[in-house]
This record gives sequence, structure tokens and C-alpha cells, in this order.
Amino acid sequence: MGNREDLLAGARRVIVERGVAKATARDIATAAGVSLAAIGYHFGSKEQLITEALMESLGDGIGDSMEAVVGETAALPLLDGFAALWNRMPEVFAANREPLLASLDNTVRVLRDPEASRHLAEAAGEGYLGIAEQLRAARPELSDEQVDAVAKLDFALVQSLGILWLLAPDSLPSGDELARAVAVIAGAEPPAAASPVSPAG
Repeated sequence: MGNREDLLAGARRVIVERGVAKATARDIATAAGVSLAAIGYHFGSKEQLITEALMESLGDGIGDSMEAVVGETAALPLLDGFAALWNRMPEVFAANREPLLASLDNTVRVLRDPEASRHLAEAAGEGYLGIAEQLRAARPELSDEQVDAVAKLDFALVQSLGILWLLAPDSLPSGDELARAVAVIAGAEPPAAASPVSPAG
């Protein structure tokens, strides 16, 4: 790995061990085995490094799980696949509880810094692209406009329902309920209750 990748890995280790609030630039540089100046060179600031490290961690954990379900449900009608995905998401959130908490903590801190907020906003604006890539591969019959619309909805739901799951996991709507709401809004018939997709072996 290069210094940039070492810093991302070091930041993730320090965050897990000490939390976002106690993660110092010196601790991260030491964990990465690089100089303190490397943080500024590669990321501009410790805050930007932590933000990217957390987004990468959530992308690996939540994004990879979503990609697996999207692939597994590719043969289903689109709305049934959507229901199956969101029926599975509570267990995905549970498996990524600590990164979700750290990301929420970091977001609150970043919002107090205009420059860091700008970087976070730019990253969030492109956050749906990974989901769009998964959908495009699994459902080539969809147009680019359709893929982007579904991916943006999924991304918005990940952000909002991830926080809701942290606060009140039992209040999370099921995938079937979400699909029914989409069908009602669109004036379509709601799908039959989807069976949860078994985790990939």
C-alpha cells in the first residue's frame, strides 16, 4: 500500500480503538507508519482523512452487502427486488453498527467546519454512484436515468434509515412496507410479500 492507503487504514484502526473524538493526527500517522505531514499532503486535514476513512469503511461493509443482494434478486421484478433488499438491510446495519455510529459522530463534528462540510457534501453528492453501478450491472434493461433514480432513492434510504436503525431499530419499516409505499405513490399494485433473501454463503 502507498501512504494514502496506509493513512486510511490507520485512521480506521484508531477510530475503532479510541473513537472519532479522541483520534489525533499523530495517533493516525503512527498507526499508519508515516509522517504527520503526510496527512496534510494526501488529505488536507485530519477531518477530511477521517471522513474518507469512514465512508470507505461503510462502503465496504454496507455497499458490498447491498451489491450482493442486488445481484441475488436480479431475476425478480424490480419492485420485488427493492423489497427484498430493504428486508435485509436491518441485519446489514447491525453488522456495521460501529462504523455507522462513528460516521454519525463525525458528521456532527464536520458540520461545524465550513471547509470540511464542503468536502462531505461533495462526497455525499456522489454517494449513489456505487449503487448505480451495481444496479446497472444487475439490470441492464434499465435506462441510465432509471438506474440513477433508483440508486439515489436507495442512497437516501441508507442515510436516513441507518440513523433511524441506530435510534429505534424496531421502528424501521420493512422492505415490503417501503415497496408498498412506492407502489401506492406510483399508482401501481403493491408486490406480494417478499421472502427474505438468504445471506450469501
